Amino acid sequence: MVKEDMRRGEITPTREAYGTSLKIALPAVAEMVSIALMGMIDMVMVGRIGPAAVASVALTAQPRMLFLSAFFAINIAATAIIARNKGAGDMDAARWCLRHTLVIGLFFGVLLTFVAIYFARPLMGLVGAQPDTIGPSSAYFSIIGMVLVPQVLTGTICAAQRACGNTKITFKVNVTAKIISVLLNFLLIEGRFGFPRLEVEGAAISTAIATVVAFFLALASVTRKDSLLKLSFSDNWRFDRAIMRSLGRLSSGGLMEQLGMRFGFLLYARVVAGLGTQEFAAHAITQQLMVLSFALADGLGAATTSLVGQNLGKKRPDLSIMYGKIGMRLALGTAICLATVCILFRFHFPLLFTDDEWIINTTATLILLLALIQPLQTSQLAMGGSLRGAGDTRYVAFTMMVSVGVMRPLLGFLFTYPFGWGLIGAWVAIVIDQSARLVMLFTRFVGGKWIKAKV
Repeated sequence: MVKEDMRRGEITPTREAYGTSLKIALPAVAEMVSIALMGMIDMVMVGRIGPAAVASVALTAQPRMLFLSAFFAINIAATAIIARNKGAGDMDAARWCLRHTLVIGLFFGVLLTFVAIYFARPLMGLVGAQPDTIGPSSAYFSIIGMVLVPQVLTGTICAAQRACGNTKITFKVNVTAKIISVLLNFLLIEGRFGFPRLEVEGAAISTAIATVVAFFLALASVTRKDSLLKLSFSDNWRFDRAIMRSLGRLSSGGLMEQLGMRFGFLLYARVVAGLGTQEFAAHAITQQLMVLSFALADGLGAATTSLVGQNLGKKRPDLSIMYGKIGMRLALGTAICLATVCILFRFHFPLLFTDDEWIINTTATLILLLALIQPLQTSQLAMGGSLRGAGDTRYVAFTMMVSVGVMRPLLGFLFTYPFGWGLIGAWVAIVIDQSARLVMLFTRFVGGKWIKAKV
């Protein structure tokens, strides 16, 4: 996997390298998949209320992610820096970077909380909420906006833990919180065991409570005496120019990526929402399955980011290349297996959410396109993880802006309306978007410039 002229020392045996990757990746994959599955269960519970409820919750996804895009960007930067410092054995620098990131997240999180609460209804109208969905979607968005700060801080701590390879900790934090969310959904959505029937608002309250629980669990992971990333109030919390410059340089690329991606997703969701509530419900159900495949690849990508960054910190770009390739192989193999399952059970999956025959048949057709997308998606996510771990965030940002920010919404609109392909056309646009992204990232990875990126 590593050419002779690229070797900088002894190469880890293949079996051992795969074992190292899986040791970090399996908890991350289990975490992401568990969250995706329980999110799917949440949607199943909401789906029992009706298609409008499914569409209402789904409409909040992209505005919510848009609000979090700046925090995702700085977490990407912090991950690259902390992984490098971990590889170099400088944990003091890693902890200092984490402190900077938490303070920044707290400040901007408070500002965006007010925006989320007071501008929920206009935002839902902007993404295409219909008369039967704008009320429930606005209420859902307002409630989850109240816990934006703990959500942001939890994400920062978990990103730092993954950078150090501590994926078991993030697994415990996020899966525990998601289990609480599912249990509360069971009680609050339809009103069981004496609890009020709150429907979509009940789902939002469950999510909010689980978010707060996740924050306290994450905080506990960095306040223990034996924590690699131990924090305390007595630490130096003042800003350091060198760290701020590194965070600024790397997060600028991540921010461009996140904004391009989120605006693209937002415009794309607006295109699909314009087709009507039933069409958007079928789209949202298929997206649940797509999120599952994304979760598998994201877990592998997190492991790849950590290993690539740590080995670059050790001045071993050859091992970074090897672990990048291993991540891609594992992702592709997993995607092929999942795509096969999707094809075989494409008519059974939508039955979990609805008994509407039109939605079931439409979703089954979309799942065939999803099966084609999955190998493309998982491979490019693993490659993107390698580039982010190296700090090559600007190229990943450029790729996302072109494919997601421009191609997906533009082609989605053309195929859906002028071409008259409807919902199928919107998903054909995703196939083309994912294919273009894979080619761009593969070209960059093979070129090798990413191993020289500075953090």
